[in-house]
This record gives sequence, structure tokens and C-alpha cells, in this order.
Amino acid sequence: MVFTGITDGIARGVEGVQASVSGIFEPTVRLGVTGLSRAGKTVFITGLIANLLHRGRMPQLTAAREGRIETVYLQPQPDVTLPRFDYEGHMAALTGDNPHWPESTRSISELRLSFRTRPDGWFAGWRGPQVLHLDIVDYPGEWLLDLSLMEKSYAQWSEETLARLERRAIAREFLAAARAADAGLTLEEPVAQALARSFTDYLQTARQAGWSDCTPGRFLLPGDLAGSPVLTFAPLPRPAEASRSSLWREMERRYDGYKSKVVTPFFRDHFARIDRQVVLMDVLGAIHQGPQAVEDLRRVMAEVLGAFRVGRTGWLSSLLGARRVEKILFAATKADHLHHEQHPALTDITAALVAEAKGRAEYAGAEVGAMSLAGLRATVEEVAARGGESLPAVRGRLMETGRTAVMYPGALPADPARILSPARGGAEAWLDAEYGLMSFAPARVTLRPGEGPPHIRLDRAAEFLIGDRL
Repeated sequence: MVFTGITDGIARGVEGVQASVSGIFEPTVRLGVTGLSRAGKTVFITGLIANLLHRGRMPQLTAAREGRIETVYLQPQPDVTLPRFDYEGHMAALTGDNPHWPESTRSISELRLSFRTRPDGWFAGWRGPQVLHLDIVDYPGEWLLDLSLMEKSYAQWSEETLARLERRAIAREFLAAARAADAGLTLEEPVAQALARSFTDYLQTARQAGWSDCTPGRFLLPGDLAGSPVLTFAPLPRPAEASRSSLWREMERRYDGYKSKVVTPFFRDHFARIDRQVVLMDVLGAIHQGPQAVEDLRRVMAEVLGAFRVGRTGWLSSLLGARRVEKILFAATKADHLHHEQHPALTDITAALVAEAKGRAEYAGAEVGAMSLAGLRATVEEVAARGGESLPAVRGRLMETGRTAVMYPGALPADPARILSPARGGAEAWLDAEYGLMSFAPARVTLRPGEGPPHIRLDRAAEFLIGDRL
């Protein structure tokens, strides 16, 4: 068994070197795209692919503006074990006769775009066209949050989780069940299953309420693990004593199994192979929910970045198969819910939310950016009159009724501290402002030849993420 493991490892290493050598001539960039529930991952990826294939709306992508991209085309993805990202189906949903938002991410998927570009610089005349492969990997943000569990014991995770839930009314039912269960007693499977169901119900409610820290992620997206022991545990108060046959020890065993059988393979097989990463954030949704949701998002983003292996990958390390995340973009989505005058404030708040994590990543050698964007623009801007005052607003088609409505969500402060300070201080509501949101459906669009669907700053996002490789 040991010898087999060693030889398998050598074989994988040789294969990795061979792939890396071929990658010198046709390099590949693996771009991970994730975000928490309702952050707009599917729409972002669909809009990005469409606008890379048809670059009429991409003036800030330097290689496109300079005319050096000869062609971009879809190719079969290299990993035949992963589902293909359904680009065509999602585009049909967004741009059809009755446009609607596509289904959200439920599992990992992948798609490959290949670029043929003309080089620039002194030696451009001596070199022919170059090929770059871009593998876009889409995975649920809840899976990313699970990486923070790797360094926590069951006791530590239980203590931290229960402490957070004490401050949330929606957790009242689960907390009562957890307190009523004596974790020092002998395991009874129906008790463990009831606790796991109650905890899962809380996680689903918390996600709907806009909370970000909804882990373990597979409790929400179980797939073929539904009903298995690795999804049948919950945080519990630690008993004074716990025998090997106790409920506490069995919950601990299942928690450790979740880390080793679910989280570790995801990190090893997918996450550790990513070169560039986009983390999408529903910052406006958190602000709308209130200060505690904003603080929750800030803390979660710090934990998220702590899971990345960041820094520059040298050519020798790359040849030997070592990968590190070189660039990370934190992007506030749904910028089309605001007039462009407020976009700088949204970007500044986003940058402030990730400032702590950003500093650590930059120290390790990674490049970290923050911006506000929209993968598909669903609104148009206009000025609304209210109380004799002209307000910068947006107009769009409402999800619920299909009728057109004008929205002014409130003025975001120019100083991010006006948002972050009350959040960190534990305030329950904003003292001097209210922020509202509406749910807009995709707008009906007519695409001209050479143009992708309308967006906000996808070209700048693409320039940050892959511009240096084009």
C-alpha cells in the first residue's frame, strides 16, 4: 500500500511536469470564481465569457483595445470529471424573449476559453501568434468557507458557532435543542439526526436572511452526501466528561470526517490548483440587512482570504506543479442597483471590508484588488425628484410583477468608516440612514454583432485578472 502510494505520487508528479512543459508553449491560467449565496456568480461568469467572445463592450481590456486579440473560442475543458459550465443555457435565460436570472451555482463546474493573440513589445515582429487557455472554475462560496474549518477542532468550532448564534433570534429553536441534549450521554442516532436537521434548518434560514457565515457548506448543498454521517453533526456545548460512546465523541468523529472526506479533497483537487481568484460579494445586500450583517461579511472575508495559498509562483515552481494564487479580486456585485455617482463609495466600502485580509495577502506577494461591477446591467440611470430634491436613481423591471420601477436606495457615505464602525461596534441598526433595495429582473436587450451583453466594469475586472497574460 505504501509503495503503491509512493509510485502513484511519482507518476502524478511526472504527469504534472509534462503538463507544465507543454504549458510553456500554450500556457493555462486557472481562474476561480466564487461568492456567497445570491452574489451573482453565474451571471458574472456568463457575462464575462460573452464579453470575452464578443469584445465590443471591453474598452478597458488593453489587448482588446489594441486589437491584439485575434480570436477567442470555447474549447472542451481539460478535466473530464467535472460538469461543464452551462454557458449557452445561461445566456439563453439572460437574453431570451422572456429574460430571467439563471439557476444559481449548486456544485463545481468548469469551462475553457482559448485566446489567440499577437504579441507586443520589441520582439513582436519576430514572434507569431500566441495561445493562452483560460480555465474558469465555478464553485459555491459555501465550499470556500469550509476551508476555515481545517484549522479548527470540533470543540473550537462548536464554541465559536454557538457564541455567534446566541445573538441571533433565528437560531433560537436550534439553540434550545442543543442545550437540551446532554452530549456526555451515550449516542442515540435519532437524537444526532434531529440535531443535525435543526442545525441545517437554521443554516438555510440564515442564508435567506443574508448572513454570510453559513458553514458547513455541504449542509446547504448536500448532493450525494445527503443523509450520510459526515452531514449528521451539529455544534454542542462541551460536557464535563465524554466517553468514547458519547454523543459528543461521535459528533466530533463526524466533524473530523467532514474535514478529511469532504473539505480536504476539494482543496487538493480543485482549490489548490487555482492561479487567479474572484470573490464576489453582495455588499449592498449586507448593508440593506444592517450593521451586524456587514460585520459578519467582513469577518467571513478575512477567513476566506486566510484559506488561500497566496504569492508569486516562480517558473521552476510552476514547472514542478506548485501553484499559488497570484491575484485576487474582491468584487461588489449589483452595481447596477446604484447610479454611477455612488459606485466609488461602494468600491471604497468593499476595499475597507477586505483591508485586513488584503494586507496579509500583499505581504505574501499576491496582488489584491477591489471594485464594484455588474455581470449583466439590468437597469438604466435617471434622476428622480423627491421633496424638491433631485436624486440619482436607477430604473428597472421588478422581479415580482414585471412592472417598471424607479429606485433610490439611499446615499452611501463617502467615508467607509460610517458603515464599518457601527458594524464593528455591534450596532443593531443604522442611526442616520436607511438603505433600500429592489429585486430587478434582467432587461430585454438586443445585441449587435461583435457585442456582448451590457455590463459594468467587466472589462476592468478582466484586465486586472488576465491582462498581463494577454
